[in-house]
Amino acid sequence: MPVSVIAELIRAHPVRVAVALALALFLVCLLSLLGIRSASGRRHRRYQKRAASALARLPQLRDDAARMVWLRKMNPYVFEEMLLTALSRQGFRIKRNARYSGDGGMDGQVWIAGQRWLIQAKRYGASINARHIAAFGELVRDEACRGLFIHTGRTGEVSREAFRCYPDVTLISGQRLLQLLNADRRWLDFHSNACQLLSQPSLTRSRSLIR
Repeated sequence: MPVSVIAELIRAHPVRVAVALALALFLVCLLSLLGIRSASGRRHRRYQKRAASALARLPQLRDDAARMVWLRKMNPYVFEEMLLTALSRQGFRIKRNARYSGDGGMDGQVWIAGQRWLIQAKRYGASINARHIAAFGELVRDEACRGLFIHTGRTGEVSREAFRCYPDVTLISGQRLLQLLNADRRWLDFHSNACQLLSQPSLTRSRSLIR
């Protein structure tokens, strides 16, 4: 359509043209948003499928050392989904994030004995970063709940000292992590302590540190 004709239409019907442009812009934005959500949903389903396969393969590996090496090489999003899927299969209520990036510092949520726990999943190959512990600890404190810091690395003395500053964050790693993924309820050995904490008015009176 010639520019002159378009200009004439705008002069003759400015309101109608403005409404039409606004509707067109709205439709473009809506279709774009739906496309993004659809792509995100497909990615979540793909990682959840890979996580289910990984959980089935994990017990077949040679020994615990081989299992930890394998987990350290895993896609971090698949590792997150493994944890959430394992928790769900054990009967816990979980909540997945709507997206993997920009997650606000947590990788999911789980409810244990009626208490909300935030989850931070870190697929470390070496020692964990104390700054990650501090950031997650502050989030747990702000949310007035508890947290599971789950990782595949090594916990050095600096990191242990960081955990001491956040009594509502529980560390899950090593053998405890493998128990969780294998539906071995012994990973919940901290649970009796957690139940005692639930009956206390303060969230900072006790600490559960699992090595």
